[in-house]
Amino acid sequence: MGTVHNKKRYGEQWPEYRIVPVLEILNELRAYVILSGGWAWHFLSPEGHTEYKHAHDHKDIDIFVNPIDVPLVMRILQKQGFEKVWTRYDMMPGNEGFRRYEKTEMLFESKFFRVTIDFFERKEIPTRKVRGWNIVEPVYLLGLYGSIHSGEQCWAVQASKELLAQGIDPLDREELVTLPKYHPK
Repeated sequence: MGTVHNKKRYGEQWPEYRIVPVLEILNELRAYVILSGGWAWHFLSPEGHTEYKHAHDHKDIDIFVNPIDVPLVMRILQKQGFEKVWTRYDMMPGNEGFRRYEKTEMLFESKFFRVTIDFFERKEIPTRKVRGWNIVEPVYLLGLYGSIHSGEQCWAVQASKELLAQGIDPLDREELVTLPKYHPK
């Protein structure tokens, strides 16, 4: 989602085979992680929303993990078949304990795809509990765009900026999953 949005493709949805298995993975990690990026916006959005590709990014899973829980989370991921993947960020100073894990073949409804987890180690981060999930607090989450997250053009990011500027909490707001007014349809 880091590239310019092709507005002609607005309305495309994430297929169920990309959502269901990831939710199963996240359920095993639920007690130990804080969701960030597209999956944070997913849970901040109204329940039962349509999974539009441009509303929030489900290409990867962004999580924060308290350093004391890192060994446990790593064991859970390895048990599920995830492997450490080296990136250019691993050697950079100040990478906040960044790790990337991938499961290279995931099968659901006869579909194979890769699940990527970008994993940031951090002791304290502003969070809130949403439907049983630890989520990065929206104001703080917006501040992560341009540094560790891309996808500033996602509808949820743009809508949340506007809502928060008006003093409105973005939780469960339809704006997070609504086609923008400038949609070319």
